[in-house]
Amino acid sequence: MYAVGVLVRGPHSVLAGAADCWQTNPTHMSNAPKRKRALITGITGQDGSYLAELLLEKGYQVWGMIRRASLFNTHRIDHIYQTPQEENVRLQLRYGDLSDAGSINAVVQESQPDEIYNLGAQSHVKVSFDVPEYTADVTGLGTLRILDSVRSLGFNSRIYQASSSELFGQAVESPQTEATPFNPRSPYAAAKAFAFHIARNYRESYGMYAVNGILFNHESPRRGPTFVTRKITRAVAAIAAGRQEKLFLGNLDARRDWGFAGDYVRAMWLMLQADEPEDFVIATGTTSSVRDFCSLAFARAGLRIHWSGEGKEERGVSADGRTLVAVDPRYFRPAEVANLVGDASKAKQKLGWEPTVDLQGVVNMMVDADRQLLDEEHGDAAVE
Repeated sequence: MYAVGVLVRGPHSVLAGAADCWQTNPTHMSNAPKRKRALITGITGQDGSYLAELLLEKGYQVWGMIRRASLFNTHRIDHIYQTPQEENVRLQLRYGDLSDAGSINAVVQESQPDEIYNLGAQSHVKVSFDVPEYTADVTGLGTLRILDSVRSLGFNSRIYQASSSELFGQAVESPQTEATPFNPRSPYAAAKAFAFHIARNYRESYGMYAVNGILFNHESPRRGPTFVTRKITRAVAAIAAGRQEKLFLGNLDARRDWGFAGDYVRAMWLMLQADEPEDFVIATGTTSSVRDFCSLAFARAGLRIHWSGEGKEERGVSADGRTLVAVDPRYFRPAEVANLVGDASKAKQKLGWEPTVDLQGVVNMMVDADRQLLDEEHGDAAVE
């Protein structure tokens, strides 16, 4: 069992003082067997936490690069955290930033990874319109910095680059495959397009094992609360408990291919185990609207809603006539992406990958988790 640390629960749940030890304490690995080493950027995010669990289960030594912050933000990996003073520690955390080539070089040099999973990014599409330069620097150039660090150090690390279905934008065909042309519709998608092409360029120019996983939307109870799916499930939990009146959303017509994050990190790992580096689409092949996601989430909490009105006037109304969902144009994107759905046939054929959780399953686990979280935070049961 790798989760040997004593956890401190609550809003600041991380081992007190542990962050001060990450850069200075010895690894105590002298007597440990030789293990594959993986470096994960963005390890404290949704995907990073699931991937870290998977790799630890497979016997890896895992290194995570995290940004310095005044508050702890490691709650997603608290359950697998180990203090640096333990023997045979298999999870190491180091400070670094994708905008800082020096820190990337230092972490890569120290960890000497067999595999690198670049999951770090400014990954909120709507926010990328507000901070486009920062998004381009971290999400786009951050990938270049990792690739060039590995190249200049002469390592043979296999590199996974987290690409996105947002690359397709207003897609020219449906479903989208590895051959579908890109049409990015946000600064985030444009930055991801650069990252995709620079990874492919380094693969072709320097013979590096660098692959792109074009992942369609994937969710879980660990999804950040500012993302629309988690915003919905948190609001459903609060409304069901009588703690919130209604939920405000943007484009209800937007359609996405939603899967489970735990399934998708398994695909990341499989891509780096293949004999030859190739790019893959990872998706469920099923598309649903934001409206559909809402209906499923409310139903899971025992609240059936019907929809009335159109456009900005559309409402989600409960059986007793309450408006539970309303449209707020402030949440519209400057350039919308209407419909994304992926074809993962190549991944099924070459990697043996298939999703195991459908949209209903994802919604159920997210609503249930947020209702439990609300109950724990307030000490009372949610309304059934």
